[in-house]
Amino acid sequence: MRAIAVTPGTKDSLRLIEDAPEPPESEGQVLVEALAVGVCGTDREIIAADYGDAPPGEDLLILGHESLGRVMEDPTGTFQRGDLVAGIVRHPDPVPCLNCAVGEWDMCRNGEYTECGIKERHGFARERWRVEPDFAVRLDPALAEVGMLLEPTSVVTKAWEHIEAVGRRAHWDPQTVLVTGAGPIGLLAALLATQRGLTTHILDRTDAGPKPELASRLGATYHTGQVKDLDFEPDIVVECTGAPPVVVQVIDKVGRDGVVCLTGVSSAGERVGVDAGALNRAVVLENNVVFGSVNANRRHWSAAAGALDKADRAWLGDLITRRVPVDGYAEAYAPGTGTSRSS
Repeated sequence: MRAIAVTPGTKDSLRLIEDAPEPPESEGQVLVEALAVGVCGTDREIIAADYGDAPPGEDLLILGHESLGRVMEDPTGTFQRGDLVAGIVRHPDPVPCLNCAVGEWDMCRNGEYTECGIKERHGFARERWRVEPDFAVRLDPALAEVGMLLEPTSVVTKAWEHIEAVGRRAHWDPQTVLVTGAGPIGLLAALLATQRGLTTHILDRTDAGPKPELASRLGATYHTGQVKDLDFEPDIVVECTGAPPVVVQVIDKVGRDGVVCLTGVSSAGERVGVDAGALNRAVVLENNVVFGSVNANRRHWSAAAGALDKADRAWLGDLITRRVPVDGYAEAYAPGTGTSRSS
């Protein structure tokens, strides 16, 4: 069996293993044939040895956390042979903490969770993988070309659930959303905004390529330039760049009683000159909320499957930059490229 793996902690150790062992039954009862995996910045950061951990007692970590496959067998009867599924990435810690104990492993309190293809659990970039029935999500067969988008969609689905939970602190009737960053996460966040009937604005630094058109096809308004120069104050901001100057500007820009959700992860060390007192004053006196959101639990994955099912298939397909066969794995994972890769 072929698999794509790294030696965690060793930079540029990416390689294709031709004789990887079959997935053990200890990984789950459901055996799945891989159709594709998505490639994103997380994979490239693991390849760069920024983070990533092999399963206990092993030296290699099989990559792949944006999965899509077909069920080959399931002795539990939860799935039928041929069902289209994706595997949930994060698994609860073994203690478990208060949140993991009730299925909220995305909010793990002790950090002892595991993640497929990222942290102490092999991922989906192999010809066959196994998963527990509770950690597989069935997809509509019509999503066979784009189902690997379920994982990033689950992330923004959680973000929207939490935005709406914060909004319910008082009477709230949001109308306008600003999404900063028009990568896949940003565009999927905008998709969910339009599905909620909200007036959606997307801001990105590029004015060329497919991003403006993808925004237009959603019915969103596309902007370039600085957040501070926009001529409106959004009720909601979903920040998807992780760029410190943008983070500061959206906190200052959001309207009264507004909610800012940060989904982009910043690199440490970049300093941004800011009047912290003025920023604090604005947040407090305008009853604004700023919070971070990462990962997702099964509830979010199921809701994300519904969101993809309602979306335009052609639009979803155009989020995928290119498709690369497994033999082209090095090209697929090269910096500056986005793709889904057949497995």
